[in-house]
Amino acid sequence: MVYKAIGLMSGSSLDGLDIAYVHLHETAGKWTYEILHTDCQPYTSEWAEKLSNAVHLPAVAYQLLHTAYGHYTGAAVNKFIEDHHLQHQVHLVASHGHTTFHLPAQKMTAQLGDGAAIAAETALPVVSDLRALDIALGGQGAPIVPIGEKLLLQQYNMFLNLGGIANLSFNEPDKYIAFDVCPANRVLNLLIAREGKSFDEGGQLAATGIVHQALLHELNELDYYRQAFPKSLANDFGTAIVYPIIQQYQLSTAAALATYVAHIALQLRYAAEKVLSATLPVAEKKLLITGGGAFNDFMVAQISKQLAHVGIAAVVPDAQLVSYKEALVMALIGVLRWREEYNVLSSVTGATRNTVNGALWLGGEA
Repeated sequence: MVYKAIGLMSGSSLDGLDIAYVHLHETAGKWTYEILHTDCQPYTSEWAEKLSNAVHLPAVAYQLLHTAYGHYTGAAVNKFIEDHHLQHQVHLVASHGHTTFHLPAQKMTAQLGDGAAIAAETALPVVSDLRALDIALGGQGAPIVPIGEKLLLQQYNMFLNLGGIANLSFNEPDKYIAFDVCPANRVLNLLIAREGKSFDEGGQLAATGIVHQALLHELNELDYYRQAFPKSLANDFGTAIVYPIIQQYQLSTAAALATYVAHIALQLRYAAEKVLSATLPVAEKKLLITGGGAFNDFMVAQISKQLAHVGIAAVVPDAQLVSYKEALVMALIGVLRWREEYNVLSSVTGATRNTVNGALWLGGEA
């Protein structure tokens, strides 16, 4: 069976809406994929500001933004379909939305982007609210990408996503473990913004900085890093907690970037050590790095150096998979929802059971 789906992802780094049109092949329970067309539609400064400030809105204004962003997303899908001549080819759209509130301890998570609005704009079946049932059953609702890693990328046994937040996944023989490790690009992009840039291309400025040991120590002592997995982070951990700590030291941008890259690399090493000591070591420690941070050569080099201490070999794949792995997995999650099959793993999130997540909106006429 072949499913032709569009996956949508908006990450905490606010660089834009990632769109991937993929073919997902299922034969006797085995899945393969083809990524046929991709695009990242950058947010205007107005939309980036709206999404960034959404958590501060009163209730009615927030709900209006939820609706407006859904219509915006649907229009973006229509443009993508037109640009790539995909009319009458797409079976369904799966939208992650843009995460605002994430409070798993209170059994609540919220993503902007009304699925009904997307379905109304596109006249296609749309799957949204991809974390809700897992959260309701006591899970972290994150990470949800591991189902795609498990079904589509079996040649690797470890995965690192370097987006706004860095998260690790471990495909152990008897279960799947994954959790958020630390803020990543969200903080790095805030730091480089001092220089009037949206990101530190290749990590060039960070590479010139000297690590500030006192700041590095303070960051490494944050309480979150002592928590046991499964665990997950809200976006404001980086913006409201980590970034103000860095600001207090009044470092040059280069030094701040270098120190935070060192922090990311160390926390990834420590997290990997904890998992590998708590479970049976995998035979071959081969880790796939994706997400926007995989283009930061300096950061990848620092991470690879730290992970080598625990025998982990890091691999950066082709640029398309680096950029659109999450959108690919959102498409798979939507297809699994359509098939009424598990699409979020309780061994990852800590929920009471595996779940079939997603609200289904039928945008076409009956």
